Amino acid sequence: MDIKSKTLGLASLLLSVSAMAQDGGADSVSTKDNLEQRIYSLPYYSYGKGLGFTSPDSVYQMNIRFRIQSRGSFVSDEDGEYSIDGQVRRLRLRLDGYVGNPRFTYALQLSFAPGDLGGSLKEGQNINIIRDAVVFYSITKNWSVGFGQTKLPGNRQRVNSSGALQLSDRSINNASFNIDRDFGLHTTYIYQRRNKFSYAFKGAISQGEGRNFTENDDLHLAYTGKVELYPFGSFKKNGQYFEGDILYEERPRLMLSGAYQFNSKAKRNSGQLGETLYEAKDQHAIFADLIFKYRGWSFMTAYMQRYSDNPIAINPDQPGDYNYVMAGHGYDIQSSYMLPRSYELIARYSGQKMQEEIATFKPNAEQYTLGLTKYIWEHAFKFQLEGTYNKYKFFNDNQTDNWYVRFQVEMGI
Repeated sequence: MDIKSKTLGLASLLLSVSAMAQDGGADSVSTKDNLEQRIYSLPYYSYGKGLGFTSPDSVYQMNIRFRIQSRGSFVSDEDGEYSIDGQVRRLRLRLDGYVGNPRFTYALQLSFAPGDLGGSLKEGQNINIIRDAVVFYSITKNWSVGFGQTKLPGNRQRVNSSGALQLSDRSINNASFNIDRDFGLHTTYIYQRRNKFSYAFKGAISQGEGRNFTENDDLHLAYTGKVELYPFGSFKKNGQYFEGDILYEERPRLMLSGAYQFNSKAKRNSGQLGETLYEAKDQHAIFADLIFKYRGWSFMTAYMQRYSDNPIAINPDQPGDYNYVMAGHGYDIQSSYMLPRSYELIARYSGQKMQEEIATFKPNAEQYTLGLTKYIWEHAFKFQLEGTYNKYKFFNDNQTDNWYVRFQVEMGI
């Protein structure tokens, strides 16, 4: 299938979603419906209502939220050297609300911690303070369209807020293969019922180069589509957006999802993320997720893949110099159980294999993690303790490993 056919196919998917939403266009949109839709559409789990302001004439509303992640780690590296690391891993400020009409909602999220800005700033680069800056219009209570920069409908662990994780960070597969945020047009159609079959369709046509990118000089875009199915009905409080069965589902809840992205002539080695490639490359991303929750038990598994027909990029000025697309696939398996007094035990395994063409540059990897979390107020205030072991296997059969023990405190409103 050529690029034109793929582009037309994804455009047809977005149009199909729009057509389905129009079938329900007769539904009136009340303020309550719109606010519920906004919660579904925004790229993070809401712990509460934050600190809210509404004008006397109700022309605008703004909610303010913040969260802090502070962590300390004891690390053993590949050479057997030990170190202690302490840092504010994330410091976020989030604003959301509506202006003029509850149909028009907005979300703004800023990051301030050094490790949350994408590393040290190089000459000519934009500072990455802005994470989300997007405006939504609710066409019906089920269907919304957004314009701006926000998370793409990719793998579940990335779509979930980093503040809604059971462990202190996402898996090695998410670090290598996720599609993160982008600027563009975003659309969502959600049909949620508590104890009946439910579903959601999500899509985006975006710039393809990631957040805060301002040097686009071509017509190439990224096309993303996602389907989510809920065979037994919706989760409590949008439980697909946070890990663990912290709200104790009395009935089994299951989510199945699949997503695909075609990023035409991407300039970065991980699509929306990573270093600049010497040659722009077509990149494809595939995601599949499963979440199950029931009476304190939670199980998640995910498959992630990025591939490119020719992942090696040659430096035109120095033919002996090259870099590559972060191409390969991996899967995660994660399970947990809620103990009395809001303690939770978590275990995760991740396996990762790189695409054959780059196997000489990037090792295959495995990651094993055990964790214990104490929830004070859901995911908004919690203490996390975990141990992680990483194993790397290189193309010449050499192996290295490292491990760390980490303690993290998360607090937010």
